[in-house]
Amino acid sequence: MLQFFLVTETPLLVLASNSPRRRQLIALAGWDFIVSVADVDESPRENEPPADYVLRLAETKARAVKANADRIILAADTTVVDGSEILGKPRDNAEAAAMLYRLRGRTHQVYTGIALLRVSDGLLLTDLCVTDVPMRDYSGEEINAYVATGDPLDKAGAYAIQHPVFRPVASVNGCYASVMGLPLCHVVRTMRKMGILPNADVPMICQKLLEYDCPVFGQYLDSASLLAWDGSKLPDSKH
Repeated sequence: MLQFFLVTETPLLVLASNSPRRRQLIALAGWDFIVSVADVDESPRENEPPADYVLRLAETKARAVKANADRIILAADTTVVDGSEILGKPRDNAEAAAMLYRLRGRTHQVYTGIALLRVSDGLLLTDLCVTDVPMRDYSGEEINAYVATGDPLDKAGAYAIQHPVFRPVASVNGCYASVMGLPLCHVVRTMRKMGILPNADVPMICQKLLEYDCPVFGQYLDSASLLAWDGSKLPDSKH
């Protein structure tokens, strides 16, 4: 029988990421967490499929972090994929501009892999989110102005979906949070497998923060995955 715990009884979550976007997103679930990051080699292996790549890196990041036995480590990796080619972070402004020219007016995919490692017994759970991202036909002048801000240099594919001025994406029909770096619904359902529930209405708060009417959260979370935030109702522990 799987036992469920409120956030006050959960082991402290360790977020293995320096990303301010991931910190902002994970905070929405109401879990207490700290940040601890270990450097890992993010180079793709020869002919490595994108799904294998992001899941391998998420696991590697989780295992690289040192944490107390009562904690759970959450790691993630996000990459942009055009066709079958992985587009990582650009090395310089010229490469950033080249990526943006390549992606404009076309649809690519963003892959995010997550890994949860329970330190006490070594249980590792992973999940994957893939989102189609159609880019608008932005101009060369817009590319130059955006690259000049320096923002593309620490972003896979050389862009941030949430950038308030550039706004490179035409529309999204999948997980907006995953394109930012952390698919919250996938995190919630994976945490639930460890008997840990959110302390907030994650889909509602996520959509409010991102100003996005998400069409897919119901595909990832069933009613048993959500806690009644007044604490009066827990999911059936037999599931």
